[in-house]
Amino acid sequence: MRIEDVSVTVWEWKDIPPTRYTTTVSSSSSLSTQMGLVRIVADDGTDGYAFLGSALGSGAGDSETLVKRFKPMLVGEDPLARERLWQTMMRSTRGSQLRIIGAIDVALWDLAGRAAGVPVHRLMGSYRDSIPAYASSAVYGSIEEYADEAVKLKEEGWTAYKIHPPAIPEEDIAICEGVRKAVGDSHRVMLDSTWSYDYPQALRVGQAIQEMNYYWYEDPLIEDDIYNYVKLRSQLGVPIMATEMPQAGPTSYAPWVVAQATDYLRGDVAIKGGLTSCLKTAHLAEAFHMNYEVHHGGNSLNNVANLHLLMAIKNCEYFEVLLPASAQKHGLVEDIDVDSDGLVHAFNGPGLGAQIDFDLIERNKLALLR
Repeated sequence: MRIEDVSVTVWEWKDIPPTRYTTTVSSSSSLSTQMGLVRIVADDGTDGYAFLGSALGSGAGDSETLVKRFKPMLVGEDPLARERLWQTMMRSTRGSQLRIIGAIDVALWDLAGRAAGVPVHRLMGSYRDSIPAYASSAVYGSIEEYADEAVKLKEEGWTAYKIHPPAIPEEDIAICEGVRKAVGDSHRVMLDSTWSYDYPQALRVGQAIQEMNYYWYEDPLIEDDIYNYVKLRSQLGVPIMATEMPQAGPTSYAPWVVAQATDYLRGDVAIKGGLTSCLKTAHLAEAFHMNYEVHHGGNSLNNVANLHLLMAIKNCEYFEVLLPASAQKHGLVEDIDVDSDGLVHAFNGPGLGAQIDFDLIERNKLALLR
C-alpha cells in the first residue's frame, strides 16, 4: 500500500457565536472562519480524514502549507509507516508546524483503522469504552453566570466543572467561591487561569482554591516559567496542571518532569503533533505515575481523535468539553455527546468512526487544494 494523493477541501464555517476563553482568545461578535478537510488516499482506495482549523483560528493557511510543503513528503510512502512519516515531518520542520503534522497524523491513523476494519483505539490497544467528561466554561461577566451554569450541568449528570475566569485574581477567587457554594463541597471543580498570573498572584489564588478543595489548578503562570512552577508546586497541595503550551512535541515535557514542576502533563492532537505524539507523551507520563490529561482539540474531528486516545490509555481521568457547544461542534453528522451519567463513549466504527458531514462541506466549499 502506498499514498497516492493528498488533498484539502477548504470550507467556510459561518455564524459562530461570540466567545471568550482568555484575555487574548476571544471574539466580540459572531464570525466565520475557514476550515480544512484533509484527505489522504492510498493506491487501493482506502482513505483517511482530519480537520484543520477551529472556531477562533482559520485553517486556510495551514491547508495551503500542507499541500505545498508536506504532500511531497507523503505521496509514494507507506501510509501505515506512521512513525517514520511522523519523524520525517518533525525533522523537516524542527517541530514548528505541529497543527499540520497533527492533522496528517490523525488522517493516517484514520486510514490505518479503515484499512484494518477496526477503530483507532483498537489499533492503539483499547483500555476502556467510556470516560467521564467535564464542562469547561467560557469567560462570563458575573459570579452568577458561572454558578448557574455549574449547577445546571450538575443536574444534567455532569460530574465536574472547570472555570475559565477573567484573570483578575480577586475576582477569580470570588468566582471560585461562588461556584463551590453553588455546587456543594463534593462536586469536582477545577480552575484554569490561562497563564495569567505572576508568582505572588498565582500563590494567592492557589491557596484560596486549595481551601475550597478544588481538584486541579491549571496554567496559572506563563507557559515557560518552570522556575516559578517549581516554587508554586512546593507551596501548594492542590495539584498543578501545566504543559498545555507551547506547541511542542514529546521531548518538550522532559524538563518539566525532571524539575518536578507539574503534577499532570497536558496535550491534544492539534497542538502537540497528532495521535502518534500524544501517545508517546501519555506513555512517558505513565512511566512517572503521572496523568496525561487531554485538552480540547479545537474542532470536532480532533475531539474524536482525542477520544480514541483516551480509550487507549489508563492515565487520563477526563474528556474536556469546551462550552458553548455551538462554538465548538461543526462538520460531523453526529458529534460527541455527554450522557446522563456524565460519560462520553468510544466511537467504534473503522478508523475514527465519525460520520463527516460531506454535504455541509460541499455546500460551503471555497477551494479544493491538491
